Parts: sequence; structure tokens; C-alpha cells
Amino acid sequence: MSFNFEPAKVGNRNCGDYATFGNGSIRYDYIIKGLASDDNYSGEACYPWVHLNAQIDNLQVNYRIHCDPDTVPIQSWKGFDIPHPNKKEHRLRHICLEGPEGGVYFRGKLVNENVIKFPDYWTNLIDPESITISLTQIGYSQDLMVDKIEWGKRALIKSGNGANINCYYVVHAARIDGEPLIVEYEGKSPADYPGDPSQYSISGHDYGRIKK
Repeated sequence: MSFNFEPAKVGNRNCGDYATFGNGSIRYDYIIKGLASDDNYSGEACYPWVHLNAQIDNLQVNYRIHCDPDTVPIQSWKGFDIPHPNKKEHRLRHICLEGPEGGVYFRGKLVNENVIKFPDYWTNLIDPESITISLTQIGYSQDLMVDKIEWGKRALIKSGNGANINCYYVVHAARIDGEPLIVEYEGKSPADYPGDPSQYSISGHDYGRIKK
């Protein structure tokens, strides 16, 4: 896969500044500065490489970083990458769960009790009408069900066959402290989103944005 990167039109160019072009390299090498444009690059030479991966010991950014979404593929997954907790010289990477709402959850376990208490911070954070509860019985059949949800603050669980309750639970709800997510919309980039852009930070578009 080949790329063409044009310098962002910020300030004045030096005489030696050229657009970058070449094949994508996945090696972690130090970034070099191009010395020739595509027009005067020797046709007898090997086609140049550009960095898909890079390492930088010290980085100073004086102007915004510009990326053309029409020519550069942007990975939109969100995740984390950390040192592996129990394997030396290994790392662990996870990708965030995604969905069509600003959802939150909590989970836990019930043993010989039937009340799931919701966190205090859920008050005015979630829409009580959006609450859903998943129950996983442990050890034996209990015919579990959600009897009722009271005031958006707790749920009462019931065993249909009268067994002692022993289960895991997961409670999900949608946040109410903002406008609903517009899942599909017409546009060519995240800048065309018709809702409130200050409510989100979109991977590959908003990261590093200064909020006023």
C-alpha cells in the first residue's frame, strides 16, 4: 500500500520541504526527512518507504498535525496496551466494547439475598427506563427473574422455584447526561456529525483537540 502525505499549510515552508510519498513500512525506525519530491525522485532507485510505525525519543509539536482521511486509513478501534501482568517481556492489548449508546454498567454476585443496589452515582447519570439486568445462576437451577426495579435505585430478584439465590449479575443502562447518540448520519468525516461535537472524543479525529 502506498501513501502520499502533503505538508499542512501552516506557516512558511523551508526550501527543502517536500510532500512525503512511498510504501508503508511497519518497522519501528526513526523518522527521516524527505529530500526529494515525487516529481524529481530517480526512477532507477527503489521506491521509498514511509513509516506506519515510528519511535520518537523527544517530540515537540508547534502546530496542529494534519491528516488527510481520504488517503490515510485511520483505525477507529479504541483500546489499551499495557505490560503483561504475568509474562515477562510480553504485552497485553484489549479493544473497548462499542455500542450505539453512551452505556454504563456494574456487576456483582448475590448469595442468599435478592436485592441488587445500584451505585449512588447512577442518580441523574442514567435513564432509569433503560436499565437491563442479566442473571447467571450458580450451581443449580433457580428459575431466576427480575421481580421489579424500584425508583431506579435497586432491583428485586425472584426465584421461580423457591430456591436460595446464588447468582452473578450484570446491570446495564444508558447515560442521560447528554443528548442521545446519532448512530447514522450523512457526511464525509466526523466533522459532519449533526449533534453536539463537544460531547465526544472520536478516535483519529478529535484526539488532541483543545476544548474551550
